[in-house]
Formats: sequence, structure tokens, C-alpha cells
Amino acid sequence: MKRVIYLDTCSIQRPLDSKTQLRITLEAEAILGILSFVETNKVDLISSEILLFEINRNSNQIRKEYALEVISKAKDFVSMNSKIEKRSKEFVDLGVHFLDAVHLASAEEARVDYFCTCDDVFLKKTKKIPGLRIKVVSPLELAKEL
Repeated sequence: MKRVIYLDTCSIQRPLDSKTQLRITLEAEAILGILSFVETNKVDLISSEILLFEINRNSNQIRKEYALEVISKAKDFVSMNSKIEKRSKEFVDLGVHFLDAVHLASAEEARVDYFCTCDDVFLKKTKKIPGLRIKVVSPLELAKEL
């Protein structure tokens, strides 16, 4: 069965980050491997309105173009709706940052198998969310899963 994934903005950008730490290098390679699975149709990538919003806010043109290229490979696009807004508010009430909450709610709405993030604080918070309908993982965890 083909897996469906959602990469948040920091995951998408990881290959462009400075490779000053081993973790960053490993995560960058993991993301590139995951994207090769997307390109060869082994995995479906989902995009969202909040991803597009965040990417378009980036003043670094190279990072913006790279991220837009990545999400152009998405099989589906999740637009904001009242269910996402409601679920986002629930996540915010549990201590999740607003934009992260909207990403998470969008991924849930799309019924993805995996939500990938490089944000350790966010990742830790998601582990404590009751009734979360998707698995939130780091790039290295996602690479292992796939």
C-alpha cells in the first residue's frame, strides 16, 4: 500500500540548511531520499494552503523556489476549511504553536499516514495529543518507516 506523507516547512527546507551538525546532514539526506520516493511514485506527498502561505512568506528566493518545486510534486492540496480551523484551535489549546497546529490539522484532514517535522519541541508536543489520527515523525523516523 502506498503511503501518504505531509512534510512541514522545516522538513522541506532541511536539505538547504547549513550542514554544521551531523543531525542536520542526516536529516537532509533522509528528506532527499523521501523526495526521491515521491518522484518515483512510491509515496504520495500532500500539500496545503498553510504550506503555500508559509513558503510564500520566505524572503529567501532560493529557499522559496526550492520549496515551491517540492510541493509542486504533491498529489493533493488541502484548502482551509471549518474542520481544519476547529481542529487547529484544539491543538493550540493543547500548547501547539498556531502555524504548526494548522499544518497538523491540514494533514489530519488529508488523512496522511505520516506528518514529518524537524521541530523537536513540536514533535514532543504531538506525542501527548490524545486522539491524534496521524503519526508525527522526524525525517530519520520517516525514512525508516518507508
